[in-house]
Amino acid sequence: MVRDGFYYGAGMLLVAGVAWWLGGWPWALAPMLLAAFFLWFFRDPERQIPQEEGAVVSPADGKVTEVAPLTVNGVTHTRISIFLNVFSVHVNRSPIGGVIEAVEYRRGKFGNAMGAISAEQNEQNIATVRGEGHTVVFKQIAGLLARRIVFTKKPGDSVLRGERVGLIKFGSRTDIILPFAAAVQVKIGDHVRGGSSVLAHLPVGASSPMTPAVSGAAHES
Repeated sequence: MVRDGFYYGAGMLLVAGVAWWLGGWPWALAPMLLAAFFLWFFRDPERQIPQEEGAVVSPADGKVTEVAPLTVNGVTHTRISIFLNVFSVHVNRSPIGGVIEAVEYRRGKFGNAMGAISAEQNEQNIATVRGEGHTVVFKQIAGLLARRIVFTKKPGDSVLRGERVGLIKFGSRTDIILPFAAAVQVKIGDHVRGGSSVLAHLPVGASSPMTPAVSGAAHES
């Protein structure tokens, strides 16, 4: 479990205790249920990480809502969007193994994360990972309920495929931007699990440099 679950859960249990003392058990029921929800929400299950060369794993649990070409500084790539509802595991994982080349936190709106425009306008953290001869960008995007994005790595850190790298609280979206040559393995409507579901395979033995999304504006082609 993510430690935030203990903080939120303990806080609600404290409220429940005070409510019980002041007004009896009916007043404590709601905070007790909230405490149980927080302990469940911040669960952090172990995952079996695929080991095949070139595999790109999902950075989050959720539903695939978009698989589409994306142009970044004149170069075409593929964007895969994953929507996390309030019932999803919200721990985020690195899609590939390699080195964190860049991290940029962008302030923004808290609009509906299902909308395509949220990828550019919503508050978000953008991480660029270089590994296996390829560059992959993934975004942690805030939504209507998500007001807190946590990213635990910094530029220069090494990461393993499927390694825990952060958390988005209470509903959100993650985008992953891949080289166009990547062989996508999912489609819209698929449900994926962070760290264990393979989203795509990168070409093995080939290098596909990519302009990081943190360095300029992006638009769909």
